[in-house]
Amino acid sequence: MTSNLDHSEVLVGVDLNRPFDLPLIWAADEAHRRRLSMRLLLAVPPTHHGHHVDSTAQHLALRAHGDDSLAQAAARIHERHPDLKVVTELLDGMPAPLICRHSGQARMIVLGSRGLGRLAEFLSAGSVTVPVSAQAPCPVVVVREPEHTTQEPPHVVVGVDGSTASAAAVAFAFEEADLRGAEVRAVLVRQPSLVSFREPASAEPERLQLLSEAIAGPSAEYPDVHVTHEVVRGHPVEELARASEGALAVVVGRRGQGGYTGMRLGSVVHGLLHRAPCPVITVPAP
Repeated sequence: MTSNLDHSEVLVGVDLNRPFDLPLIWAADEAHRRRLSMRLLLAVPPTHHGHHVDSTAQHLALRAHGDDSLAQAAARIHERHPDLKVVTELLDGMPAPLICRHSGQARMIVLGSRGLGRLAEFLSAGSVTVPVSAQAPCPVVVVREPEHTTQEPPHVVVGVDGSTASAAAVAFAFEEADLRGAEVRAVLVRQPSLVSFREPASAEPERLQLLSEAIAGPSAEYPDVHVTHEVVRGHPVEELARASEGALAVVVGRRGQGGYTGMRLGSVVHGLLHRAPCPVITVPAP
């Protein structure tokens, strides 16, 4: 059951310099599965050349290039799904705030990745994946690596930590798995203690209980979705990235609203955006 029935579209951020065929196709397939329309948004950032050069001609050229990119993207989608409704939108401004501002009808936002390092993502004025993942009011999918559709059984990995955001991520993971006829692999990562490498004997059963409670509701809602759950020891980014090798996607929750740069996005989510070998889906807390 889709939790946001009024959110009727998949919003895709199209890059002016790189069409990102991989996320575009991912988004088209997802919109087709969910019977949603698609909105392709391309933002043309302002040109800055000081007071001695007229940038109007360059900006008009960028807009013309943007129109061509959108038309090619829409044509690529219609080749794959002829009946899919596609709306294109060319706007002036910085991509990240425009995408967030126009996400009111989005069930999810789908983005590509320029492959920037973590520091570059923070410092680049054109950074999109981190600020949108931190600010968007709906799930954000970053497709920097392909989904693993040949893995048997197909599965979606979800990180569990007992938080409200984690619960939202688990619910989304079950919904996605149900749409794809896939399994859910719920993973709780316990980090080694800095004080002691030994933990009380009761710690493991408590974590297993937390996992069981986290998946109980969605399991009842989606009884046909097979689920496995496990507690692993290590660093959350490394262990979730390892668990998602061969996965369709890895789903994680996001706590709160991050600033424009995404400084409050969270180290686990931020790390997975750069490390996960499959699409990363960030789900905000309700």
